[in-house]
Amino acid sequence: MQFHRTVEHLEIWSASADYFSFVITHDNPAGPGFHGRFGYVASWRPLHQSRGAIKIGGSPFKTFADAEDACNAMLINLTGLMPRM
Repeated sequence: MQFHRTVEHLEIWSASADYFSFVITHDNPAGPGFHGRFGYVASWRPLHQSRGAIKIGGSPFKTFADAEDACNAMLINLTGLMPRM
């Protein structure tokens, strides 16, 4: 998956593949943006359903690369369980 920045002034990246949407945000307990534990939070949801996102286990991650790897692993897990159409 190729993540791209979705909001210019916030640290939010998104990508989609195989009927799933993934988002990575950078949380910081102080300062602008998302407040939470310091690090990169990864989440996913079905692409064409109006459902809330599900946080990927291990979040927050220390690096963007770690969060991206977790998203790719989750995609492999999800597509392995999903029958092909």
